[in-house]
Amino acid sequence: LGFMCFPGSPRYAAVTQIQAIVEALPDREAIDRVGVFVDAPLDEIVEVVAIADLNAVQLHGTESVEFCQQLRDRLPGVELIKAFRVRSMETLNQVNGYAAAVDTFLLDAYHPQQWGGTGQTLDWSLLEPFRPDRPWLLAGGIHPHNVLQALNQAHPDGIDLSSGVERTPGDKDLEKVAQLFEQLVGW
Repeated sequence: LGFMCFPGSPRYAAVTQIQAIVEALPDREAIDRVGVFVDAPLDEIVEVVAIADLNAVQLHGTESVEFCQQLRDRLPGVELIKAFRVRSMETLNQVNGYAAAVDTFLLDAYHPQQWGGTGQTLDWSLLEPFRPDRPWLLAGGIHPHNVLQALNQAHPDGIDLSSGVERTPGDKDLEKVAQLFEQLVGW
């Protein structure tokens, strides 16, 4: 489960909301609980992780390698995911520089005004030669009708979903989620 911890997002969830949802999970240890942050202060991230009992942090802003390493030092048992908004091969060439500080990479479509959840699809052909030093997730406009193409063309280790399975920002459409999983049967 991903929780948007960026107040500028229409999907924003306050830490008390996240805490209530996590506490209500029947088997929380079996579920990844990811806080998504955009250029948040280190202490704020650490506090939200502790209060909401998150086991992963996704950094979706302009966080430096040094910032990621400081967060790694403060949260050694928490998975760190660094997101990159891909414009070109130049962005992809920067990714492995973060390998020592994070566990997983996430590649999303670039949008000049938004940090993610735009519904824009990344140019998957750019990713065909991409072989990073860490597992990586593909994001950006993935929905039930293109998920198989995305997986077959880009070969990620996983996918990150948002707008492609929503009615409106923050309102997940369970029918679209079910359709997406139906596409994945047998993949």
